[in-house]
Amino acid sequence: MTYKTQALVAAALMTFAMSSQAADPIKIGVSGPYTGGSAPMGASMRDGVKLAVAEINAQGGLLGRQVQLIERDDEAKNERGVQIAQELINKEKVVATVGFINTGVALASQRFYQEAKIPVINNVATGSVITKQFEKDKDNYVFRTSASDQIQAKMIADEAVDKQKYTKVAILADSTNYGQLGREDLEKVLASKKVTPVAIEKYNIKDVDMTAQLLKSKQGGAQVVLTYGIGPELAQIANGMEKLNWHVPIIGSWPLSMGNFIDNSGKNGNGARMPQTFIQDGNTPKRKAFIEAYQKAYKVDRMPSAVSAAQGYDSILLLAAAIKQANSTDGEKVRAALENLNTKVEGVVTTYDKPFTHDDHEAIKPGAVVMGEVKNGRVVLGK
Repeated sequence: MTYKTQALVAAALMTFAMSSQAADPIKIGVSGPYTGGSAPMGASMRDGVKLAVAEINAQGGLLGRQVQLIERDDEAKNERGVQIAQELINKEKVVATVGFINTGVALASQRFYQEAKIPVINNVATGSVITKQFEKDKDNYVFRTSASDQIQAKMIADEAVDKQKYTKVAILADSTNYGQLGREDLEKVLASKKVTPVAIEKYNIKDVDMTAQLLKSKQGGAQVVLTYGIGPELAQIANGMEKLNWHVPIIGSWPLSMGNFIDNSGKNGNGARMPQTFIQDGNTPKRKAFIEAYQKAYKVDRMPSAVSAAQGYDSILLLAAAIKQANSTDGEKVRAALENLNTKVEGVVTTYDKPFTHDDHEAIKPGAVVMGEVKNGRVVLGK
């Protein structure tokens, strides 16, 4: 083989390698619980993410490449979330990950993304500390598109104390990181309003009898029950109150909107109120299209967790905008672009106009959250 032939072969091989590399998909991780009590949130989030990616790929992908989702079920277990984070980063070579439903899983897992300088967008987990876990570092790779517990706790307390004028409140919170951190936020807001709960009760995941906690709350004279929990246990609270013939309102954090609360509590869940970033109501063209696409793709009428689906969808739109702006999948460049997005992004939760800065990684501000209410098997806008 002559020198000239060798050079031509080498050039051809290099061209082939470069074209192959250009055609490689952009891998994005999707981590959440798709089995167990948190599954309605995890599956809805994942399905919202898939809709957004399908739209992007249909329009040609990102940077001339298709987007490939790498889905992993963390089972709402901290140790499983840690394993998945390392696998997605080291084996799958994802350029970013979206997801995390459970605050505990997020706090245990996202440090690996921080160390690897790979952006991670929490699109459902709400613990107030999540985006502050690495705030002392020079750069923070943890972002969020869900309403933090600081926002929600204030809304719950405002609704109960300021709007409804209740002076005696009880708090029932589950024993997870989510429930206990949320309870702390709620107690702080109540204290600022000079309201001391007549009862503060804890319950565990999979508990089926809340009689003891509810009796203490009732005997304390509670006029309202404030909840911070996930999963079907919330329905046990509503059903337990009915068994005790104790009819006071339930106001709590956003998972009161989940299908497994609504279905398992039946009529006992009517009137429960909770902060919502998204209600399944096609009141804008974007929302209408999103709801119809979800219903068609997944053969459902009511989303199991509309909030999770919408926030998952929006998290991909924001990530895609950052990758386009950075013209790169490099983690540091994508983070910098997220912190200074120069175009508005129309999502289904809201239209994002510079949602993040270097020091503020919370896309959802208080004005984007409304109060929802359970009414006859659906969540509607609270009045």
